Amino acid sequence: MALDKMDENDWKYHGEGNKSLVVSHVQVRVLTIFPHLFNTLANNRNVMKPLLGEKYVHSGEVVKLPLDFVRQLSLKVQQERPELRCDKVMDTFSGCGLCLPNLTHLSPCHFGDHRPPLCVEIKPKCGFLPFSRHVTKECKRKVCRFCMHQHFKVILKCFFFFVSRSKQRMFVAIKHLLEEPQNNLKIFKGGELIYSCKDDAKQQPDLNELVQHLWPYFHHSNGLYNGHQSSKAVFNEFIQVICGALLGSGDSSRSGEPRKVQLAESRSVCEASPLHRELLRSGNHGLPKDSVLAKILQVQMLDNLDIEGVYPLYKRVEQYLEEFPKERNRLQVDGPYDEGFLEKVKTCPSEDDGSIEYAVGKVLQYRVAMTAKDCSIMITFAPCGEDEKLQANLEIQPPKPRFTYSVSILDLDPKPYDSIPHQYKLDSKIVNYYLRSTTSAQDLPTSNHYKDRQDCTLLFHPV
Repeated sequence: MALDKMDENDWKYHGEGNKSLVVSHVQVRVLTIFPHLFNTLANNRNVMKPLLGEKYVHSGEVVKLPLDFVRQLSLKVQQERPELRCDKVMDTFSGCGLCLPNLTHLSPCHFGDHRPPLCVEIKPKCGFLPFSRHVTKECKRKVCRFCMHQHFKVILKCFFFFVSRSKQRMFVAIKHLLEEPQNNLKIFKGGELIYSCKDDAKQQPDLNELVQHLWPYFHHSNGLYNGHQSSKAVFNEFIQVICGALLGSGDSSRSGEPRKVQLAESRSVCEASPLHRELLRSGNHGLPKDSVLAKILQVQMLDNLDIEGVYPLYKRVEQYLEEFPKERNRLQVDGPYDEGFLEKVKTCPSEDDGSIEYAVGKVLQYRVAMTAKDCSIMITFAPCGEDEKLQANLEIQPPKPRFTYSVSILDLDPKPYDSIPHQYKLDSKIVNYYLRSTTSAQDLPTSNHYKDRQDCTLLFHPV
């Protein structure tokens, strides 16, 4: 791809976040254009990749872009952007972009089957309830922030279900996420978006249409979708494949043998009990240790003080910097995101000794954890041929269909140091609104999904 001959017509709108716009190329490349590009690259490479694992994180490379190309591209994609995003102006002056592989495709491209690869993008959100002694509102120990924010709008797709050792709960989590994806799930086929809920959508996407797309991948006999196999069966097998990828090790070096992923059906500890919380606090979450969910949860749990405990430490740092402004670079509150930054994150004292190093370490840990709470998981899989040997990816093997897959983590831009006061105010606003809206614990709606189960607990609220 010659940079001096780039044609905006070869690129198409792929998506965007709060500070980034993503376009994809016909030759399976992705270009991300957003400010603070070098900070994001350094954070991906030097901080998040060591914490989350080399096999899950793609650093990418910064490329210089012709300014005329960027301006023309900005005009081209404007009509493709969601209406609610159009007021955000694309950066057309820096002339830089982050070039990444297109994760909606398998690499190397899968040619053993005529069916194009499927890709599921999930935003998992936070995977645990805060156990910090600094938490002042008891509801935060029972209801996740996402559910309070949504106010029971899409309550059953909490990440708690994803990290459960119960097959049923993980299955239900993904099912409800598919039914009401909001902006937390997208599905691609052959690189084309086929299922999502756009920012400004007034209606939920059509599940029947999704099943039509999935039918060629999960039918057990030749023929078109004609009702002989129910849409429920296709839907269920699709969810099982997603579960398998989320719990797989993702280790390509051990992909020579077909790998079956089984979810545990039972658990030995009540998830509402103090013992369960102690196990979670110590990192014993019951997930396969090399799975993408375990890696993300481990980094999320660097936030062991909650924003209510971090905010006073932030004020300690601010007061220190007012007295010693030249210390700002040494403490790396604004970066650079290098090995020294990672070392501060890893070696922060476990107890507050009153030092500025402790305060800075906890602030940095919180910011890294927030990045993990806002990341996305990309699961890309394609059917295997009958005699095909797996090399670069693991295999998921439901009863009949066989798939190779890859799992990646993206959206790992660093959270700014100066965003902590905003996060503190937002947390208070969300909790107070939730408390005003629910007059008492008895008024909380009860899910019908587990009313007959005796092992349902407060951790998976509302159960």
